[in-house]
Parts: sequence; C-alpha cells; structure tokens
Amino acid sequence: MPETAETLSPDAERELVRRAQEGNEDAFGQLLKAHYEPIFRLVQSIVREEHTARDVCQEVWLTVWRSLGKFRGDSKFTTWVHPIAVRRSIDELRRRQRWLGRFLPFLSGEGGPEDRGVPEAAAEGDPRDSIEKSESTARFERAIASLPPIHRAVLALREIQGLSYDEIAASVGCRRGTVMSRLFHARRLLVKKLGELP
Repeated sequence: MPETAETLSPDAERELVRRAQEGNEDAFGQLLKAHYEPIFRLVQSIVREEHTARDVCQEVWLTVWRSLGKFRGDSKFTTWVHPIAVRRSIDELRRRQRWLGRFLPFLSGEGGPEDRGVPEAAAEGDPRDSIEKSESTARFERAIASLPPIHRAVLALREIQGLSYDEIAASVGCRRGTVMSRLFHARRLLVKKLGELP
C-alpha cells in the first residue's frame, strides 16, 4: 500500500528526499505520490477548477524536481513545497485574468442552458432542496472566485489546509502579522461578496 503524507514517517521522508536529490526518480515518485493529494487540494482551493488545478500541479512537481537540490531539510518537505504551489496557483490566476480581459467582449453571447454549461437535467428542474443547495454552493463558489488571488491563497491555506499563521507566512513569503491582516480582510471581503451576490 503506497505511503501518504499522513503515514510517511519523518525519517522515511528524509531518506526519500536524499535519494531524490541524488537523482533517484523512484524516490521522487514516492514523494510525489505521498504528497500529491494535499498539494492538489491546496492548488484547487486557489484556482477553483479541477482540470486547471491538475495542470498547475504538474508545473508544481516539475519545479520541485528541478529545485530539489535547494531543499536543505531545515523545515518539513511540505513546508518547502507549499510556497511553490501557492506561487504557481497565483501565477495561473493572473494569467487567466489577463486572458479573460482580452476575450471578455466575445464571451457575452446569449444561449440556452447547455451553452452556459448547465446540464439539461438541472435546467429542467430537480427537487427544490437540491436546487437550493446547488444555488448556495454556486453562490459561495462565485464569492470565493471573486476574491483577489493573495486573499484566496491565505484563506485556503488557513481554512482548507489548516496551516498555522507561521506556516502560511513561510508559504506566501511575508510576516505573520501580514498573514493575520490578509486573513481578516479575506474573511470580511468574503462576507461582503456573499451579501452582494443574488
């Protein structure tokens, strides 16, 4: 049974890192398998789309492989990987915003439910409670997606990954006080967005 981030002991992880730094692809593969899902969840919580998150994760792990020699082992392996994942995710959001800015005028055409990505069954109607639940989920998703990337990142690291303020500070490259301030603003902005959305 393959190791996961939860079951991999610190000693076993250090040994895998050491072997991977020597160029052992099998050891790196074991590290990737153990840590892929938590890193994927982090990336997805920032970029909000599964396929995009998978693409970003590929870039993250390529960067980790290329940069592994720089990891000195002063911190946990995940603490070193988190900033790479956060930076790649924010880069992707910025790239997407630039792309959308160029093409937005062409994306406002009218169409049926299928043109807007709404499945036909959902367009025809489901039980009322199911519709209400999906509407409130969609509303929450829209509110999260409307947050600035850096606020979304700290919110994801705290609420989804459960990292401490110090770990978040290390991940995004800022001071602990800045993290606390960004979290406060992110939560306040999220409540405001939820109140504004229909």
